[in-house]
Amino acid sequence: MGLSDIAAGIEITERQNERGVPTVDATQSDLVSRLSSHAESLPCTPEAAATVLETHSAGTSVGDSAREAGVAPMTAAKVLHRCGVAGVSPLSPTARRVVRDWLSGDVSRADALALSGADETEFALQTYVETHDAVPELADAVEGVLEPEANASVAKRDALGETMSSATDLR
Repeated sequence: MGLSDIAAGIEITERQNERGVPTVDATQSDLVSRLSSHAESLPCTPEAAATVLETHSAGTSVGDSAREAGVAPMTAAKVLHRCGVAGVSPLSPTARRVVRDWLSGDVSRADALALSGADETEFALQTYVETHDAVPELADAVEGVLEPEANASVAKRDALGETMSSATDLR
């Protein structure tokens, strides 16, 4: 088989179709103004919260997002939690149960701290997470900001789906 046989059926076109990712912003306003209407539920200013959310959604760590926003890392974690970001809790499920036991008065703080294996900062953040729910209005306000990362990973997986093998292909 020669090159001419391999290249048979290949066509050359004069233009290429643009296949970029379309973006739609249904929010009609910037993030700061959407957060401002719920400022009383935020642990910092709406401007700082917007910076934390935007940098974190771009893949930046909580600590780096906090530095960018000019707030403490604990405050940045609180912003993420209040805005409905999952996974802010620094403790394991068992350690979270220990903190809940302390909050309900079943164990002393010293025992809960020792049993959880957490340091003071982790214990304090978990206490905040347990005592403050995410605010649905804030989660709705930041809906478009936090989704690009999740959608990007799904899009990558879908695009590469045909190249991945499954367990049944290994027989």
